[in-house]
Amino acid sequence: MAQRIYEALFLLDPVRYAHDPVGVSGVVNQLIESVGGEILVSRLWDERRLAYPIKGHRKGVYWLTYFRLDGSRLAELRRQCYLNSNILRVMILRIDERIADKLVEHARSGQAAWREVEPEAVPVPIGEEGFDEDLVDEDSEEIPSLEDDIG
Repeated sequence: MAQRIYEALFLLDPVRYAHDPVGVSGVVNQLIESVGGEILVSRLWDERRLAYPIKGHRKGVYWLTYFRLDGSRLAELRRQCYLNSNILRVMILRIDERIADKLVEHARSGQAAWREVEPEAVPVPIGEEGFDEDLVDEDSEEIPSLEDDIG
């Protein structure tokens, strides 16, 4: 089978990553290389709160990787990812060869055009639908309001 380019988004254990960011993120590259893959780009994508707990974690570290791999080795890579305790989840997509160079170039630049505003930085007033109690600073006696941010 021919070598193809893949994009993988790894959800890493945030506690382990905080204690050893180089070691935990390095596991991703080691796993890919152990099955014969070639790393094109591997970098931190984001760290954020999860929509629901995964393996007891409410936050996760997202690690974005582009790599070249023989498709017949993909099942072994997925298996190794599920067995590794540093990796909570993984999503691997095959990239169309026509756009692969642009995606890899964009990942190398480190730009995240989709995210212009930190979602956690936009407070929602109490009483409005979708209020998230985690956005309120418990040490502060003031309740954040949109008027404070606008005015």
